[in-house]
Amino acid sequence: MFPSFLFEGNLFQFDQEPQRAPIGVFDSGVGGLTVLRQLYRQLPNESIIYFGDTARLPYGIRSQAEIIQFNREILTWMQNQGVKMAVMACNTSSALALEIIREEFNFPIIGVILSGAKAAVQQGKRIGVIATPATAKSSAYKNAILEIEPEVQVWQVSCPEFVPLIEQNRIHDPYTTEVARSYLEPLIEQEIDTLVYGCTHYPYLSPILRSLLPSTVNLVDPAVHVATACIQELELLGLRNNHPPMPTRFVVSGCPQQFTQSSINWLGCTPTVEVVHFTDTVVSSFHKDVIS
Repeated sequence: MFPSFLFEGNLFQFDQEPQRAPIGVFDSGVGGLTVLRQLYRQLPNESIIYFGDTARLPYGIRSQAEIIQFNREILTWMQNQGVKMAVMACNTSSALALEIIREEFNFPIIGVILSGAKAAVQQGKRIGVIATPATAKSSAYKNAILEIEPEVQVWQVSCPEFVPLIEQNRIHDPYTTEVARSYLEPLIEQEIDTLVYGCTHYPYLSPILRSLLPSTVNLVDPAVHVATACIQELELLGLRNNHPPMPTRFVVSGCPQQFTQSSINWLGCTPTVEVVHFTDTVVSSFHKDVIS
């Protein structure tokens, strides 16, 4: 649960001090809220704009060209909002778009994969990665892990059903447990000692995954380590905010009501949600749709 003031109102009014500018956080849906929670815990003074591209989820079945275009649109919009940093709270985006578009913007963009890979090699030597189809196909986690520690072994499993089930709030559905069992089985057979959540949605499944895995398996949530990376970057650039934060803005590209309903359980209260519409190249319109 988080303090209610974080969700009251939704307009930023900050002065010319760059430290007070917001951090932009984006994902295809509610998955990035796991990163948002860690930012609240580790950077309580930072103002945040959260964007969920709910009109175009799931990202995990999209092509690289589509992901790059979506990310470019979102980051251009965030640049117009005056963010001082952006966090790709999406493993698919981090795998397929980060290195390509990072140089196109004049603010730092933090991905989730490198932080997750570093944490994984500190936890074990036989590492399993569960991820969206696009992230798994890219081998981004495997490559990052082996670059850091070539002696470890890495197995990846594509989990196409997880994100839709989570977005539909079917986490406690018996079907979800059976799906999880089928995804974890090949990793358990390999006797992994560490499992990496290769999608920011997956920490919501932690109780189910923990119940299916041997108790000796370490679980790695990259969101925890991404927040730490943000702290380091802000301090390096002298952009850490020491003033009270402005209220968090929640913005989506799809149905605000659905996002609100899906996010209440994870936020602990009802957020005010705005809607943004994109054309193929620029933001065409922006209107506030208050959800009470």
